[in-house]
Amino acid sequence: MSKDKKLKIIPLGGLGEVGKNMMAYEYDRRLLVVDAGLMFPENDMLGVDYILPDFDYLRQNADRVDGIIITHGHEDHIGAIHHLLNVVPAPVYGTPLTRGLVEVKLARNGLSSRAELRTVEAGTKVQVGPFEVETFHVCHSIPDAIGLGITTPAGLIVHSGDYKFDQTPVDNWPTDFAKLAEFSARGVDILLADSTNSERPGWTQSESVIGPALDEVFRTAPGRIIVATFASLIARMQQVADAAIRHGRRMVFVGTSMVDNAKIARKMGYLEIPEETIVSLDEALNLPKKEVILMCTGSQGEPSSIIGRLSTGTNRQFDVQEGDTIVLSSHPIPGNEEAVSKTMDRLMRRGAEVVYEAIAAVHVSGHASSEEQKLLLNLVRPKFFVPIHGELHHLKRHAALARQVGIPAENIQVVENGQVIELTDGKLTLGERLPGGYVFVEGETVGEIDFDVMREREQLARSGLVLVSASLDKYSSRLLREPDVITRGFISAEDADRLLPAVRKKVTDMINGGGLDDEKTISDAVRNLLYGETRRKPMVFVSITKA
Repeated sequence: MSKDKKLKIIPLGGLGEVGKNMMAYEYDRRLLVVDAGLMFPENDMLGVDYILPDFDYLRQNADRVDGIIITHGHEDHIGAIHHLLNVVPAPVYGTPLTRGLVEVKLARNGLSSRAELRTVEAGTKVQVGPFEVETFHVCHSIPDAIGLGITTPAGLIVHSGDYKFDQTPVDNWPTDFAKLAEFSARGVDILLADSTNSERPGWTQSESVIGPALDEVFRTAPGRIIVATFASLIARMQQVADAAIRHGRRMVFVGTSMVDNAKIARKMGYLEIPEETIVSLDEALNLPKKEVILMCTGSQGEPSSIIGRLSTGTNRQFDVQEGDTIVLSSHPIPGNEEAVSKTMDRLMRRGAEVVYEAIAAVHVSGHASSEEQKLLLNLVRPKFFVPIHGELHHLKRHAALARQVGIPAENIQVVENGQVIELTDGKLTLGERLPGGYVFVEGETVGEIDFDVMREREQLARSGLVLVSASLDKYSSRLLREPDVITRGFISAEDADRLLPAVRKKVTDMINGGGLDDEKTISDAVRNLLYGETRRKPMVFVSITKA
């Protein structure tokens, strides 16, 4: 096999983190992309709306990308698709529901007319350049999720996608065990498998346990019920709708993404809700409280979400009321635990009863736990194993599970974003290192904010700001008036009355007494003065103008 005929596996997102999943496969200079997800910002990423994978490698090689396959319709797998298609105009493949959710996202971002979307059914084959891709159904917390068997002249790769082995799924469509066994019989060169729950022992609970838990909530709730979850969690929408029907409640979807996703899922037959059960928000707010269920986003404590605004009393259309029951039907994304906890506390202070995963089975994970992960390894029996989808400790733990079931340690590669893996002549080796960092999205700006800006924002939030403005005579370089000193987020008004005169005096002495007009030298002196007085380090800016 010549050097350029090797198979390259290029992780661009999802390895070393939870979210922004994106993998590229390259053979004979042709590229296949799997998933294009986003990641929600951590608490210290102030002002950031969401984070994209660094797919600059794909942008530079856009003409070599033969296709993009999406495994399912969650945001961490489709959230970056419109950004990717702006620079890589390749055809997008997905199962019917996934394609529908992608269409909604593209329409919202003005790309629907330019995108080439192709439907693939679970259990079928599609040829994408040199890649023969076989799709197989997997259970997850959204219908129509798939894993992939990717055949190239270099070998057979199995890419699990997000999965779990639910024996009693709510849609009665279990994971395709037969296809996994068939791959094993052919001989799998590399398995790349979801690691999210590798530290969770045993088996992930079936989605079927949620129904009885919701029934208990609906039976005991004295007033309105507000269910918060991800807008792409179609299976949860169905379970809530079924509970609403059983308990004689009317249902309304609230929020643009929730409304759009529910509409496309109903249109395509993945969400079955009688017309008489669905009402508008205006109708719902005028019905008796015990007859209403509202379903919205905000289960991660996002400040701009409906639940986030309800917790702070800033939602425009309706408020939390005494007697409301709020169900948070999701698990906090790593890094969001504090935001979720504070949101729950604020909702409780407003008189709501809050039901969440720790006290009732209103959510179960859509990801395989450790025993299921070992079962997948034993079913597929790959020669090589690469854990994907998870923070580094998840990947490491998944590698340990693989060793437990007999995969040799030398045949396991734990890598993070940007580290290329190469399969050549039946051997797996590490290749070049590509950028694999964060691309921050804030408003209309993409990639213009970097970690230096994040650090500055964090320092501003932690220590505050001091701004010194001085006007000098352009001939004598002496002060025309006393310097202005403004502080924000640094000291109280009482402390300002004590400290700011000392700052003004210091600046005046340096300029008039020492003949200094260098902004950096003066800012350093002010910073040292303030540290000596407060043992704090605000950001200090000095502006000198001459007139």
